[in-house]
Amino acid sequence: MAQTLPGAIAWWARMRGDQPAVVLAGETLTYRDYHDWSGRVAAMLIADGLVAGDRVAICSANSLAYVALIMGIIRAGGIVNPVNFRYTAREIRELIETTEPRFAFAAPDHEARMAEAGLAPCAMSAIEALRHGEPARVTHDPEPDAPVVIIATSGSTAKPKGVVFTNRSMTAYAANWATEETSSSAGSRIISLAPLNTSAGFVQLMQYSTQGCTIYMMPQFVAVEALRLIERERITCFAAVPAFFEFIAALPEFADADLSSIRLATAGGARVSRALLDAYKAKGITIRQIYGQTEIGGNATVMPEHLALTEPEKCGWGGIFMDLRVVRPDGSDCAPGERGEILMRAPSMMQGYWRNPEETAKTIRDGWLHSGDIGTLDDQGLLTFVDRMKDLIISGGLNISAAEVERVVCEFPGVVEALAIAAPDPKFGETPLVVYHGPAEIDVAALIAYCDTNLSNYKVPRYVAFSAEPLPRLATGKLSKPAVRQTYAGAHEHLPRVR
Repeated sequence: MAQTLPGAIAWWARMRGDQPAVVLAGETLTYRDYHDWSGRVAAMLIADGLVAGDRVAICSANSLAYVALIMGIIRAGGIVNPVNFRYTAREIRELIETTEPRFAFAAPDHEARMAEAGLAPCAMSAIEALRHGEPARVTHDPEPDAPVVIIATSGSTAKPKGVVFTNRSMTAYAANWATEETSSSAGSRIISLAPLNTSAGFVQLMQYSTQGCTIYMMPQFVAVEALRLIERERITCFAAVPAFFEFIAALPEFADADLSSIRLATAGGARVSRALLDAYKAKGITIRQIYGQTEIGGNATVMPEHLALTEPEKCGWGGIFMDLRVVRPDGSDCAPGERGEILMRAPSMMQGYWRNPEETAKTIRDGWLHSGDIGTLDDQGLLTFVDRMKDLIISGGLNISAAEVERVVCEFPGVVEALAIAAPDPKFGETPLVVYHGPAEIDVAALIAYCDTNLSNYKVPRYVAFSAEPLPRLATGKLSKPAVRQTYAGAHEHLPRVR
């Protein structure tokens, strides 16, 4: 079991058997129990006929049984096939068309949809029943390069693709992070906010349990509960989208909260404002920008702490085992400050897309993963994420970075979050439409005046829409631009044109 996830759990079961591995909803799973429970699950699956390479679908909210089932599948040689518990039967059916799971498990609330999708799920209670008992002998010996999971991408514009990770890629990711960020060494206490069916949730479980940490899973993010958890459990590492940091900082309790235990705070999915940086810096915490994506294993790079306050928009220069490039369309390296596609290379990157060699060949070329994102490198090699290549508003033949418009709009007082989308324009083809959320509607004329001083004329929004509710998010916590596009399709027809 060299360089495998089960090997890591077996190690910590010996070294720190009584240490909590996962804490969820008041329940604790120690490393010894994690190892033993997953062993009984693996033995059951093998006895039921699972052979190496079989896919096992799981549809459930986070639970300790889910954690044990994941590791049990991997120990048995199977491949975890997480199903988003928010999916409809049709979406589940589309997901499993290519993965073709041999076994399926579902929590009670999701059994009917799994059955409607064509599966015959076993109840998660069958896994709960194996929580206690004698240690089981697992006959399968996992291989380092064996696939362990197929994770569906977020699917922003097309049908989701299945990202395949192996034992080796997941343990390599953990090794890279542990070597760079000693603040997340064995015994560290981590908050995990993402569902296990997402790349963030699955990877965090694998990463931090491989490192011997304690993972505190929150069923859902509630700012005041997160703040209490940080104080009560002396949390050392906290990673989230910037909005979650904002919600915590907005609490009245934040002023007197003791956050001195936090040694690592990272934010991704959106830019961190100067006001937010300052609020946490006053608490002795430096929020550090990250960049990454599912296909690379998770975080590709994090801004060094000693540079994060002076250049907060930058994301670091890669990792010890993680190489970064920014290239032109012909593949040549961009000059410092020149925009190009971000390329990454690391042992943690995906094996490929499940049963999709064409898309795999497009994404991984000459050993480099082509991100589909636009960025720049400065003279020091520090990366700045600019935009998604496919998230451009093309107005009169000019490319407008939606992320750039969003960043400026979010700087305006009263705007908590914002997304920029393309609205049809009879003259220019497309023009920016901004949807923002805040505690109350803002002075749109003042916002446009602010944009005028910070953006080129053609980048200034022509339409502005207010959302009284927070903007929709993907399961990963990132803002969902597809959902906003769908909701505000045609909004330009009744919104006043502000420019």
